[in-house]
Amino acid sequence: MESQFGIANLWTQGDLVTKGVAVLLLLMSLASWMVIAFKALDMIRYKKQARSAADFWHSEDFAAGLAKLGSDDTDPFRQIAMEGREATAHHRNTKAHLHDSLDVSDWVTRCLRNAMDEFTARLQSGLTILASVGSTAPFVGLFGTVWGIYHALLNIGMSGQSTIDKVAGPVGEALIMTALGLAVAIPAVLGYNALVRGNKTILTNLGSFAHDLHAYFVTGARVQSGNPAKVLAMKKGG
Repeated sequence: MESQFGIANLWTQGDLVTKGVAVLLLLMSLASWMVIAFKALDMIRYKKQARSAADFWHSEDFAAGLAKLGSDDTDPFRQIAMEGREATAHHRNTKAHLHDSLDVSDWVTRCLRNAMDEFTARLQSGLTILASVGSTAPFVGLFGTVWGIYHALLNIGMSGQSTIDKVAGPVGEALIMTALGLAVAIPAVLGYNALVRGNKTILTNLGSFAHDLHAYFVTGARVQSGNPAKVLAMKKGG
């Protein structure tokens, strides 16, 4: 015998508002899970690229190091290395622009920072969706609950039957909307926090790589971590 209670009965007995709230929660859940899945795959790829970037400094020259970064144009480490090389060449080979008033260190710093800002914006895209879903889904579910309880009590009053068995079913079904709101919000919040932590790690690695690139393009050597006075020479090329 088919149950008279539950989500299926809530859907068949609900009005347009109740069904609209349920569909909205479903769309919010799908959107948050899609963002989590795509951003998680991107994060795995970026972490792998960060490990490959460590081999860049074990190269004989810049061209060999760039080859070790691979040919993926979406690799942020490759992008920032290319940006630094182009900025250095542009500054040294042109003399008719306002940026010539900047020394090569300031110019390379500016270009590398712009490249990092662009990647940061791309890295953080989609997180707004998770933040919005995590903060609004419980209230959307609560609205569905209040609306469902209101109509359940209205129907009970019209039927004249107010015993506990007549009240518990409709009210319990309405409370399902609150549970659905929490079921949508909790993964979005957890996914947001996990992605923010992962993004912070990636940006830290990219920032260290950009710092070393700046030292290389300005001085021809990479500053080694832990000892700023010690540098790792690397032939300029490429």
